[in-house]
Amino acid sequence: MTSSRPLLVASDIDGTLIGSDHLLPAANRAVVEDIVSDGASFVLATGRPPRWMPQIVDQLPVAPLAVCANGAVIMDTDSGEFLATTLLQPEVLVELDEILRERLPGSGIAAERLGRDAADADFVASPDYEHAWIALEHLEVGHEEVLSEPVLKLLARVPGMSSADMAAALHGAVEHLADMTFSTTDGLIEFAPRGVTKASGLTLLTSGEVTVPASARSASALVRAGGDAAGAVGAGSAVGAGGAAGGGVAERQAPVTVAFGDMPNDLEMLRWADHGVAMGNAIPSVHAVADEVTLSNDEAGLAHVLRRWWV
Repeated sequence: MTSSRPLLVASDIDGTLIGSDHLLPAANRAVVEDIVSDGASFVLATGRPPRWMPQIVDQLPVAPLAVCANGAVIMDTDSGEFLATTLLQPEVLVELDEILRERLPGSGIAAERLGRDAADADFVASPDYEHAWIALEHLEVGHEEVLSEPVLKLLARVPGMSSADMAAALHGAVEHLADMTFSTTDGLIEFAPRGVTKASGLTLLTSGEVTVPASARSASALVRAGGDAAGAVGAGSAVGAGGAAGGGVAERQAPVTVAFGDMPNDLEMLRWADHGVAMGNAIPSVHAVADEVTLSNDEAGLAHVLRRWWV
């Protein structure tokens, strides 16, 4: 690996890394293999909870580190270990629910709870909650029970209403309690602890605040002996920025960090990265903040960009 290639690539999953058929395009799988073999780091950054990761990891050539639940969990998908977690507390959930009842009457709620590991997480939902996806297993509980324990994220659903319209109805009323975002347009919004985003999770990884397992093959640039690479990533050096402290090294010919996404829960991550890439299928607000717009997820837009550096 040289200064002509990024040190870290972070990718959203749905609508970005995988196709509309939920399968990983061969071109994306091949470039991920090349990234990791080159000694750079590849990290997943997703709204998915830990329990939804195996079906993606099984398609990849390596089990990477993952920022899950929009930053609430950092996990090693190889071991299933949670490296860091941040939870919404019950008192905040109750306040959010009161606002939802006032501004979005009839909305159903659900919560992603944290288990001991990725196989032990619980998804609980109120009786009036309708899934945005088909045939997902969950535990139906009373409305108040959904709010009774700390959670990774709270979800609110209004079938027939767009996610953007739901967010607009809540704008200005919830920001003091939680971060609000959405990862689908189909009437589903998500709440995370304040300040918790995909970008905050990536910052924890690159700053050294989270201990990265030495065995994490996909995170070589974060765990290399001496921490020099992790320091470079954490510094967020941009294209053309100087290398190590003290000067006397050639300017970088590539961004240190590259990130890919398609929905509002990717906005902070794309701003965080030296080079933020929006998918061709991304919504307009994501195109607006990106440094580049690539092909769609069904056209392996991720590989299309990364082959610029990993030929």
